[in-house]
Amino acid sequence: MRYDKLWETMAEKGITQYQLVKQHNLSKSLLHRLRKNEGVNLNTINTLCNILDCKIEDIATFYKDNEE
Repeated sequence: MRYDKLWETMAEKGITQYQLVKQHNLSKSLLHRLRKNEGVNLNTINTLCNILDCKIEDIATFYKDNEE
């Protein structure tokens, strides 16, 4: 999974990483994992979709292991 679209969607919605941490109680380590395209659980994806009022494809893109 890659989360490049997350940052674009956040910009479109006017939500910063600081707001995710301070207003929505997401951890800094979670944001670090997202920046590095590391694994996160579906609950996290669900939370982000609710915060950003978007669909999963607005924040994540699936690639087969050999396509990255």
